Amino acid sequence: GVPFPVDQVAGPWSCRLHPIMNNYTTANKIGPIRTPLPETIYAYLLDHPSMAAALVNRLDLGLYQAAARTPGRFWVTDGEGTEGEVDSVYQDRTTRIYYLEGSHDGTFLPRMTGKAVVLLKIRTAQDAKGSAAVETTLVSYIQLDNAFLSGLLSLLRPLIGKVVTRQLIKGFDTANRLSQLMFQHPDRVLFEATDPPALPDDEVNFLEQALATLHDADRSISTITTYP
Repeated sequence: GVPFPVDQVAGPWSCRLHPIMNNYTTANKIGPIRTPLPETIYAYLLDHPSMAAALVNRLDLGLYQAAARTPGRFWVTDGEGTEGEVDSVYQDRTTRIYYLEGSHDGTFLPRMTGKAVVLLKIRTAQDAKGSAAVETTLVSYIQLDNAFLSGLLSLLRPLIGKVVTRQLIKGFDTANRLSQLMFQHPDRVLFEATDPPALPDDEVNFLEQALATLHDADRSISTITTYP
């Protein structure tokens, strides 16, 4: 029920995406989930996963790590059994389309390997205080490689779907906690970004401007007086 411009994906990537979307093991839709950040800041963190993962890790919000492989391709892990390589195959202001190959070592399931197509739609919104926020809807198609799991597909599909949903929601929860720290403790966030080894200069510069913007916006809202 959420439109995505899959037809605009370049030919070679289209050949990888469509077999997964047409013959998926499990498909999941999450959202819209609200993140209390302006769209420009949210999009920057989304498109700089190494920076976002480093901040999450240094601020003790999670064990995420990410590293650039080639332009548009990143290796990512949540530090808890899920890892793989992610390719950004399409993006515009409101849409991201990703192709993933990776694995998950879980508690209740044997090691799963497979491929995925993740479609992400964002739109501007407001939080309860009237501050700028982003609402994200995410649709994922997972295709498992494991022959053993495929043979038990009818039994395992609900469980696999719950695992995927839980992992994705965990990412959004981490993003929300990061945004709260950026509002409430900007000095700590900047310290962790510049503590050796510091993040790249361009990322630090953006973070400084973003934290100043959030501070000014928060202060402006907190000083608004209402009258009966």
